[in-house]
Amino acid sequence: MDVPCVRVEQSEGETTRKRLADAELLDDEYAITGDEGWLYLPVTDADAVPGEFTVVTYDAPTRRTPTTPADILGEDLSYERLGDVAIVDEDEPARAREIARAIVDSDLPVETVVDRASKIQGELRVRDWTVLVGEETETVHREYGHEFALDLDTVYFSPRLATERHRVVEQVQPGEHVFDMFAGVGPFAIPAAARGGEVVAVDLNEAAVEYLRENARRNDTTAQLTAVQGDVRDVGERYHDWADRVVMNLPHSAEEFLDTAVAVAGDDCVLHYYDIQHEDDRFGPGERAIRAAAEPAYDVTVEERRTVRSYAPHEYNVCLDVRLTRA
Repeated sequence: MDVPCVRVEQSEGETTRKRLADAELLDDEYAITGDEGWLYLPVTDADAVPGEFTVVTYDAPTRRTPTTPADILGEDLSYERLGDVAIVDEDEPARAREIARAIVDSDLPVETVVDRASKIQGELRVRDWTVLVGEETETVHREYGHEFALDLDTVYFSPRLATERHRVVEQVQPGEHVFDMFAGVGPFAIPAAARGGEVVAVDLNEAAVEYLRENARRNDTTAQLTAVQGDVRDVGERYHDWADRVVMNLPHSAEEFLDTAVAVAGDDCVLHYYDIQHEDDRFGPGERAIRAAAEPAYDVTVEERRTVRSYAPHEYNVCLDVRLTRA
């Protein structure tokens, strides 16, 4: 269909596209098209286009809307994505296979679909999976500009916590000492290092630490990040009075490691303590546990009480941001 388009050389295409998008002039109903070294960018109002650009009429194709799994099955679906792996959580095998087929038949860039086959289990926090489509459970997940290689079969990773991780990492200042007690493949540690923090990242899972080191290389943070495999209670002995910030992302069990967190805390330290509690008292148990571990050596100030997400009926995953100031 003939529509008004800005015509530019292809080498100028991305710069022009951004300018037109910022001015809200791009017409999303039609596709951007290339032809013989030129790029044609459909616009909504030819008269509003800055005079420096050339506006022509061009037969631009209608922009195709990507097909989603919901389009295929005609209903809303629940699934998560980690890189090119999709994760479903279905009790009925036939239903799981139906959703898996819809996912791979859609326009999503997915190669493997898995179904949760167990709860998170063991001290390494991994779970069993049923592979419905594909073979590989190893993938590369992208989050807020960083890449994380991982294998669902051997490490724990939750894409649901991306916004929460970003919230915490945005608080890191250059030169801060950050101690990540249960680092996994590095979704807190690597962005913190990228912001200029000096990070010590610890995990008991040997496979997770191998990926953590690989991810530090992928994201050019090896100089700022020390990855340590082992029990954080033992590792913490080497970092007494060191940390300006401590991340404790181990819901259900973090309370057991508060003595270590207090030991590694410096004179002024922010503690990000994750917990899972009943809705009737989401923050009380964690706050009481922190005070019991830190007082009277530290003054304890709760800076934020945050509900991260629903975890189970009447239970919530929460975070306490707590400042410890040496008394």
